Amino acid sequence: MAATASTMLPLGTIAPDFRLPDSVTGREFALQDLRGERATLVMFICNHCPYVLHVKQQLIAIAREYAAAGVATIAISANDIANYPEDAPDKMQALMAEWGNPFAAYLYDESQAVAKAYQAACTPDIYLFDAGLACVYRGRLDAATPKNAEPVTGADLRNALDNLLAGRPIGAEQIPSIGCNIKWKPAE
Repeated sequence: MAATASTMLPLGTIAPDFRLPDSVTGREFALQDLRGERATLVMFICNHCPYVLHVKQQLIAIAREYAAAGVATIAISANDIANYPEDAPDKMQALMAEWGNPFAAYLYDESQAVAKAYQAACTPDIYLFDAGLACVYRGRLDAATPKNAEPVTGADLRNALDNLLAGRPIGAEQIPSIGCNIKWKPAE
C-alpha cells in the first residue's frame, strides 16, 4: 500500500467534461447530466483501495448530506481492470449496492482519459467545483489514513463545502489527498 499524493489541479480550472458509463445503471452520463445545482464533487475512488475503504462512511455521509443542498457527488474509477479485476464495473455495481448507492453515479473510466484530464493520481482524489464548474477545492477528505490514528471526520472537505455553500472564501492552502496510486494501464 504505497502512499501517493494528489497532484492538486490548479484552483479555478474548469471541470473537464466527460461521457462515461455508470456502473449501477449502465447508462452513459456526461458531466452536464450529473452536475449539481450549487456544486459538483468529483471523486476518483476504487473498490479495493484501503484508503478509500478507510473513509467510506464519510464519503457516503457527505454525498447524502450535501445532496439536499444542491451538491452532486460523482465517483469515478479509472483503474486498469486487466490487472485489478476487483475494480471491474460489475464489482463497482456490487459495491454501490453494498454502500446504498449514495452517489449521483459511479462511473468507469476505461480509457483513463478522464483521470488524466483531472490530473488524478490517487484514490481517493477529491475535487470540488462551484456552480460554474470552477475548481474551488482539491485535496484531502481529512487527516485520517489507514496508517494513522486520526479520526475520520471529513473535516477538510466539509469545511470547503460549507464555505462554498455559505458564499465564504475557501482558503487556497489545501492539503493533498493521500491514497493508493491509480492503477494505470501499461504503455502500449
